[in-house]
Amino acid sequence: MTTQKKSPIGAHVPVAGGLGTGGLKYAAEIGAEAVQVFVSNPRGWAQAAGKPAEDARLREGGLPVYVHAPYLVNFGSPNPETLAKSLESVTHALARGREIGALGVVVHTGSAVTQSYELAMAQIHETLLPVLAGLPDDAPSLLLEPMAGQGAMLCATVDQLGPYFDALEHHPKLGVCLDTCHAFAAGHDLAADKGVEECLDLLVATVGEGRLRLVHANDSMDVCGSKKDRHENIGKGHIGAEAFGRLLGHPSVAGVPFIIETPGRSAEPHKADVEELKRLRDQD
Repeated sequence: MTTQKKSPIGAHVPVAGGLGTGGLKYAAEIGAEAVQVFVSNPRGWAQAAGKPAEDARLREGGLPVYVHAPYLVNFGSPNPETLAKSLESVTHALARGREIGALGVVVHTGSAVTQSYELAMAQIHETLLPVLAGLPDDAPSLLLEPMAGQGAMLCATVDQLGPYFDALEHHPKLGVCLDTCHAFAAGHDLAADKGVEECLDLLVATVGEGRLRLVHANDSMDVCGSKKDRHENIGKGHIGAEAFGRLLGHPSVAGVPFIIETPGRSAEPHKADVEELKRLRDQD
């Protein structure tokens, strides 16, 4: 019997004091085995240049690193300015990710807003595919993160990743970041007996094996199907600890890092969440 490769357990870390210095210090405080960072203001369009010494420190820190693109990015927007800024922002995040040795850049799948779904997907094909096509071999993957399902979201349930992957021609640099809170809010009942298996099996059937590259491990303040994106600490919400144990044991997540984005303004709750996920991962 072969033992499944264990998933590193980590967190989105604050980078006060420097991307490498501050990020790795916080990671050590909470016992993180992987980190996710912002490389620019997550709520703005300004693109920050890196500091080579900090980039090197993070790159050489020994932990898998991921970048989260700014929240404003929306490839489905009918607004030409928003679309242009979204493409610039993600191109910058991919370039910075390459400089810090990141494995992936997480981006929200976006909304059609006021235009049709079909026009939004055609726009993604025309504008985002060239960005992927221009990436060097050592660039990070672009990881699509489905949303909670509010409004005209282009992708919420995992089967909706299919048309998105089709629009981007299943580019080899394309992957998925599954947020457990988003999936639960969108209607995947991860707390049900077979809920985790059904969700992950459908994900693999939709986009293929090996495309799940990251998990955002967040419990949910709200019930399944709520379409509300409100994260809760592991085991304290409606998903529950048992579901995360099943998630960590599923073959499709073997070795895939888990990153918490759970509530807390200090290290203590994040350390507790990391420890709980490690406990669930390591149980017999």
